[in-house]
Amino acid sequence: MAEHHFHLQAHWPGLRNDVGDIAVGNLVTKISIPPEMDGPGVGTNPDEMLLGAAATCYIITLAAMMQRSHLDKKDLLMESEGIVDVTNGVFTYKKIIHRPTIILKEDATFEDEKLAQRLAEKAEKSCMISRAIQGNVELELQVTIKKG
Repeated sequence: MAEHHFHLQAHWPGLRNDVGDIAVGNLVTKISIPPEMDGPGVGTNPDEMLLGAAATCYIITLAAMMQRSHLDKKDLLMESEGIVDVTNGVFTYKKIIHRPTIILKEDATFEDEKLAQRLAEKAEKSCMISRAIQGNVELELQVTIKKG
């Protein structure tokens, strides 16, 4: 069994509305509470980082699956949306919606399109971050497949 260890360092000098720093690998950034939650909105925040982790894990997993399946593409784009519910002052990360757009080559067949759809759905179930948050955060997938 292989294990990969990632180490993050954080510094938070003040109270709720201060600005801190994190560093982990190539991610070095300021952190604070977002303006939507009455914070200063400097750098990034946990809500954006969870969305970023889920989105990057998904799109990389999908690209790897496409490569292993020899499904040639022209491009792969995605928009993701995170929805945080606030009820009675309790913040709950409710839902993440991934909207991948898979642009296949002009000569892609109907079978290629079906494979792209299957892989898009499988990637959501296979992504490490999706599996980690499963049962806590609802995951929705809205796939668009085009030829270009």
